[in-house]
Amino acid sequence: MVEPAPFEHQPVLAAAVLQSFAELPASGVLLDCTLGGGGHSGLLLAAHPGLHLIGLDQDPSARAAAAAALAPFADRVTIVASNFADFTPAQPLVGVLADLGVSSPQLDVAERGFSFRLEGPLDMRMNPTAGETAGALIDRLEEAELADLLYGYGEERLSRRIARRIKEQGPWGDPGTPRTTAELAYLIAGCYPPPARRGRIHPATRSFQALRIAVNDELGVLERLLAAAPDWLAPGGLVGVISFHSLEDRRVKTAFLSDERLSRVTRKAIQASDDEIAVNPRARSARWRVARRVVG
Repeated sequence: MVEPAPFEHQPVLAAAVLQSFAELPASGVLLDCTLGGGGHSGLLLAAHPGLHLIGLDQDPSARAAAAAALAPFADRVTIVASNFADFTPAQPLVGVLADLGVSSPQLDVAERGFSFRLEGPLDMRMNPTAGETAGALIDRLEEAELADLLYGYGEERLSRRIARRIKEQGPWGDPGTPRTTAELAYLIAGCYPPPARRGRIHPATRSFQALRIAVNDELGVLERLLAAAPDWLAPGGLVGVISFHSLEDRRVKTAFLSDERLSRVTRKAIQASDDEIAVNPRARSARWRVARRVVG
């Protein structure tokens, strides 16, 4: 039996997160909505010795890794198996943090089915024990619905051509005839003219993004978080979100600008420096925005 890859994850925009949350009170409860390997949480706990952390993650491998990484902080940490859309804190919070990216360990485990770089099943679920897989979603949708999904969530300009080819080559979610991420990526690439297949971005990138967003209801979950988080915060509390594509960032920007319960701390999204991108290429598309709960 092959041992699973270790859950090692380098947090993006770590310096920006620490700087933005530098004014947190000396004591209180901080919520990390997307705990992952515990990278951001560990840094914040070290910088603020009086804080208690509640960390949420629906991925059991992430929770196990975070528990090990945050063990030095002992009883200052509570880890909860939950999607942040299903969580309500018991007390006001001094801060809320959400990193919306798919972590490297999830991408690098073929069995999770997130990446076309590694051949694996068409799964893509953040919680590998619940919900509909990407293959099952593809089979359930009509061709026009699939095309709309690829265009709406992936901004894929060839969505109709790709959807037609995918449905022609189905089924994709039958456990008796397993299909793989590599098969789907190859089919999608074939919908592009040859010169476009050799670009910096793989032709399947946008379609895989769209399927992952749909499988995990990522935009719906984000909208519920943005609506609920201001009520979770104590007056003056901070909420910060790291997003990785325009569909997420637009929602965060709009919420922070239009919600009367919040005032913006960052007028523009903070992005990674060239030095950070050189060390951690995943940071290239990261955007960090912060808002404060209005007092009174």
